[in-house]
Amino acid sequence: MNPSVTPPSLDIDLRELFASTGPLARALPGYRVRSEQIEMSLAILQAMAEGRSVVVEAGTGVGKTAAYLVPAMLAGGKVIVSTGTKTLQDQLFNRDLPNVRDALGLPIKAALLKGRSNYLCWHHLDRANQDATLLGSRQEVKDLGLINRFKTLTSTGDKAECASVPETAPIWMRVTSTRENCLGSECAHYTDCFVLKARREAQDADVVVVNHHLFFADLMLREEGAPELLPSAQTIIFDEAHQLPDTATMFFGDTVSSAQLMDLLRDVKAIGMSHARDACHWPDAIAPVDKALKDLRLCFDAGMSKWSQGQLPPSHPVWAAVDTLREALRELRDLLEAQTERSADMAQLHRRADGLMQRLCLWGHPERADQPELCWLDVSQLGIQLHRTPISVAEVFRRQRLGEAAPATDDDDHAPAWSDDTPHTEPIEATPMQPQDMPRKTWVFTSATLAVRQDFKHFQDALGLHDAQCHSWDSPYDYPTQAMLYVPKDLPAPNAPHFTDAVVDAALPLIVANGGRAFLLCTSHRAVQRAAERLRQRIEAEGLNLSVLMQGDAPRPMLLDDFRRLRRAVLVGSHSFWEGIDVKGDALTLVVIDKLPFAPPDDPVLAKRLELLEQSGGNPFMEHQVPQAIIALKQGAGRLIRSETDHGVLMICDTRLIDKPYGRRIWQSLPPMKRSRVQAEALAFLQNLPANPD
Repeated sequence: MNPSVTPPSLDIDLRELFASTGPLARALPGYRVRSEQIEMSLAILQAMAEGRSVVVEAGTGVGKTAAYLVPAMLAGGKVIVSTGTKTLQDQLFNRDLPNVRDALGLPIKAALLKGRSNYLCWHHLDRANQDATLLGSRQEVKDLGLINRFKTLTSTGDKAECASVPETAPIWMRVTSTRENCLGSECAHYTDCFVLKARREAQDADVVVVNHHLFFADLMLREEGAPELLPSAQTIIFDEAHQLPDTATMFFGDTVSSAQLMDLLRDVKAIGMSHARDACHWPDAIAPVDKALKDLRLCFDAGMSKWSQGQLPPSHPVWAAVDTLREALRELRDLLEAQTERSADMAQLHRRADGLMQRLCLWGHPERADQPELCWLDVSQLGIQLHRTPISVAEVFRRQRLGEAAPATDDDDHAPAWSDDTPHTEPIEATPMQPQDMPRKTWVFTSATLAVRQDFKHFQDALGLHDAQCHSWDSPYDYPTQAMLYVPKDLPAPNAPHFTDAVVDAALPLIVANGGRAFLLCTSHRAVQRAAERLRQRIEAEGLNLSVLMQGDAPRPMLLDDFRRLRRAVLVGSHSFWEGIDVKGDALTLVVIDKLPFAPPDDPVLAKRLELLEQSGGNPFMEHQVPQAIIALKQGAGRLIRSETDHGVLMICDTRLIDKPYGRRIWQSLPPMKRSRVQAEALAFLQNLPANPD
């Protein structure tokens, strides 16, 4: 139950605004009065009046977007809304926010702000047009021509507006900038920069829509966002807040990747030959770093692996390989330093090499005792990443949120071991700088999946939100009538060799009876590939009129469009399809989940967190792994019922949900669907679904 929510001392009658005769009902098609939405909006308004933090879980259908936008717009002051993905960011800015603003008749100025790699860069576009060696294929040449046409039509430079070139096309890497390769004020196109234009508009706006990645980039690296943006906001709202712990961990940590180094070498070769051809033979200059990178990759077998520093013995070849890479990069950096006067591009190359050099010096050294960190590496077919990751971001984020200074530490204990020892270089600290001028403000954290049976401890612990008030409202949908949870009997254990085949075989009768219109959500990419292969084999062998779409065959938006268009289709996907997908109506009436989504056991950061939790006397499995799995499962299950008229079956093929003691805690955290373990009952439920007017 929620604590009673009383209106704050602001002259705003939210109940009237959300009433059936109010402005929202008059302006928004299909509007329905929901008591949960009104109570959520009151809770947020109260937090704004008191200048404190609030955590809000709102089930599907509550209408949480309007619930936070209405008080935020009416209360005044600058508002930042941060979403989980760029797709949701575009939806909020282009649809939800204008609808609410116009319904209320408010003169609110809104701005959309994305990371710099989403905006066309005049400087890098010029480079791509002048140097064809930067282009890797005929398709890139064709796409470059389309972008040259786009540049004459766009006022924002946002690549999402260039419909003729997919956002995932490789050419965008050539014609956009990153924090590392942006020339800043030294750029000849500085005054016409699309990134600066977007930031100026954000400065002048009342409501700024960002995404979590940009928010933390701005928080941690002021040059990645407008310096005045965050301190000037009175209200910060995180939608899809369940993603924050992972996003914060990434930004409060440090990473050097082979992809970053390869990009550097590519640019050194191209820019060096263009601006300093007489300085040296640039292919020879980059060769030692290139060889050191390849040797580092050869330290590990093919495939995907994650290794913590402690798992690598002193005799492991990775240590010598990292040392060699560090020395090769140091020599390249010193060479670039001698050429910095040649051009702004050469100076920027030196800064990039120096930054990567510093991060390499941080990796592999002892962890700080006052803030546990873990050095680990991630090896995949795409390359290798060296990470230095905080085990917990709770204290760092709490200080950022409350504007507190970081506690004093004895730098002499750490700095010499972690920094490049050459005298001309300032070391990069492993812990981010804390902004001292951040005033207290209202922080709102909301999602459909934050709690475990209305217990927010897991989320609060992750972000240091113990001072926040927490509220939870269930979905207003009639789940016992609209949906069934089906857990089949006699399936093998999830770690059995042929488990994925058994999942497909158990799901196929329901898929056939349903005429496709199904998602099959897997917990690993390997399972996705096997499930799609098995489905195609069974469909072909039995002559069924069904299509199989697999994650990776096309970009996600295209797969979803094909799924809706084909109707008789099964979409097989992994993590990126568990959330942020909205398929309403009878286009999707069956969601099959292969396993309970426990985090992979080879995750070094998770292993370290569990180890520390156990050392402190906690129960790692019940206090961390189970809550994490519940939140992820609720996201996947949430794909099924998206409106009052949706119906369908959620099939979970992991019998631990029934057989294990913790299983009850998990299924009780799901919406209150009708439950069955009998295939005939699930088939009957599907066959008797009402016609959907949507």
